[in-house]
Amino acid sequence: MTPLPPLPSLAAQAERLVALGVPELAGLSAAELRAYAAEAAAGDAGARGELLLAVHPDRVPASALAPLLRRAGKPGFVVTDMTDVDLFVPHHAELPDAPLYVVAGPDRGDRMANWSPEEALPALTEEGRTPLVLTEGIHWLLQQPEALERNHCFMTIGSRLRKAGGALDARTPAIWISNGTGRDGRERRDAPKVGWCWWNNRHTWLGFASAGCRTPVQAVADRS
Repeated sequence: MTPLPPLPSLAAQAERLVALGVPELAGLSAAELRAYAAEAAAGDAGARGELLLAVHPDRVPASALAPLLRRAGKPGFVVTDMTDVDLFVPHHAELPDAPLYVVAGPDRGDRMANWSPEEALPALTEEGRTPLVLTEGIHWLLQQPEALERNHCFMTIGSRLRKAGGALDARTPAIWISNGTGRDGRERRDAPKVGWCWWNNRHTWLGFASAGCRTPVQAVADRS
């Protein structure tokens, strides 16, 4: 397991998103994104760890972000049996009502490898942490691709799908590295892969990504 480098500054993260065309996808200007990053950096949200710049999933869904991921020169993708990926919404994760916000202290949750999502969620809650939603996990890897490595990948159990009858779908989103087998196709070997695992299943190579808190820009500005 390789120690992760620090996250880039919020200004550098903003430039990364601009280069990827994320502001256009979100209906924002590059200037708005840069101004937000500057304002957020002036606040104290980082008291609970490093800061990650995130776009609300209502603005840019997972299906639009996943292809922007890169590993071994290959783009990310969503598995073929998850065409409803954008219907997975925040669950046990309170997102700010803002197009842009910061996520403090993202962590891959390696210590919970071989736990089931059902076991991990109450443990994270007990620790005062919040599970990442899928789009936050993708944003993290856009800024810090080293956070995804073989045998040390992660689930984003802050995103769940509510079925028509009201029950939760047993699938839970995860991000890992394709082996290029089955329907993935050999050409996708080593590419970042957005897929799913069952709520009650354990996997030795999947942790549970979480954060200390989320903060909208106005709240950051008010405290600066």
